[in-house]
Amino acid sequence: MRAISALVIAGTHSGVGKTTVSLGLMAALRGRALRVQPFKIGRVCGTPSYNLDGWMLSEGYNRRSFVSNVQDKDVAVVEGMMGLYDGRSGATEEGSTAEMAKRLHLPVVLVVDAAAAARSVAAMTLGYREFDPKVRLVGVIFNRIAGPGHLKYLEEAFKSLPDLICFGGIPTDRRVTVPERHLGLTVAEEGWLGKSFIRRLARLIEEHVDLDRLLAHTCIKMIAPVAAPRKSARGQVPIAVAQDRAFCFYYPDNLAILKNAGAKIATFSPILDRGLPKGTQGIYLGGGYPELYAKELSRNRSMRAAIKGFIEAGGPVYAECGGFMYLTAALTDHTKRTHPMIGVFPFKIRMRQRLQALGYREVITVKTVFATRGEKIRGHEFHYSEIYGATGAQAIDAVYAIAGRGKQKLSEGYRYKNCLGSYVHLHFGSNPKFAHNFVAICRSAETPCLA
Repeated sequence: MRAISALVIAGTHSGVGKTTVSLGLMAALRGRALRVQPFKIGRVCGTPSYNLDGWMLSEGYNRRSFVSNVQDKDVAVVEGMMGLYDGRSGATEEGSTAEMAKRLHLPVVLVVDAAAAARSVAAMTLGYREFDPKVRLVGVIFNRIAGPGHLKYLEEAFKSLPDLICFGGIPTDRRVTVPERHLGLTVAEEGWLGKSFIRRLARLIEEHVDLDRLLAHTCIKMIAPVAAPRKSARGQVPIAVAQDRAFCFYYPDNLAILKNAGAKIATFSPILDRGLPKGTQGIYLGGGYPELYAKELSRNRSMRAAIKGFIEAGGPVYAECGGFMYLTAALTDHTKRTHPMIGVFPFKIRMRQRLQALGYREVITVKTVFATRGEKIRGHEFHYSEIYGATGAQAIDAVYAIAGRGKQKLSEGYRYKNCLGSYVHLHFGSNPKFAHNFVAICRSAETPCLA
């Protein structure tokens, strides 16, 4: 056993600045030459950020993922979602940050938006601690304070809670505000997370958060990881993964599980590249923002033709959300301009002003080529676009029944030959057989269209 510092950065609610604080902490700690492992968010650390999820993934999977990924690190920073106690429902802690903190036995630091607040922050923090005493809440970081005088007032109020620590107060600085998109926070591929941004963010945290005290009060003992899953002994299968500004959302676990199943990942850009990587035997089109780059995607006719030809020849393709949108006949963006897409699926996609779907999904496979009938896989759905204008005579099968929706009518997922597209982001960790079957079909020399 060895000691490391590990903490959960939680918020009183969404929008309090968890992501800014988490990224800032990671940047500042990296600046001290510490090895930092991020979970959920953490592109500044030079290492993949892994998702922890109490609903999509089993308790054992979450624990194995956490333990195995921090073995060679000095600090682990887990960014929570929404508010500390917000989860899948209002009745239970399922899927909440609090649940995960308890399962992993991690201390919690609460980010409190102190703008326009004073002594009341002590009462609010006390409520978060007392709501579930099993959550190890060690202290707070105040965000958006007005200045040193305001912080002094907050610290005086906090003296009424002697067993909780104020680790600092961060003033408002619009130069380090993380931008947002309609799907939430933007991603590093969009270019905002540059070196100057990181340096400014790290300096802000170094100046206003007592990092030494924070590390001392979040020290835990780590156990050795369990044995990793055995990798496929067969030869590697070249699978092309779309990776650019338009397609940038992937669970790192999904790619790791594909590699473990025997995939050799080759990234490519549907915006810039003229064709698929040499030797491609399967394609994975992930999520992202194709609507922001619809013009560029549409203009790359060579790539569109290459992917469509691959699919028509029976090549295996898995596409989710943004990748699924790319496979349809056309995409109408927020400016109401319509751009031709690949056209494998005969319907079209258009962006809407209001959210069209949000939440966890458990899909039950019915006609998908990558899983046997009745398999359950968990994931999430989050998009502002909708399907419309189905045309053409292609045979399109609906492949998923969504658990918990009436009598499990076929309501998600579409199949054409060996191509599967869906709005649902599946987490392969919830059922690794899906990824192994995908790789197995990609391995097949003839890539047959399965009935």
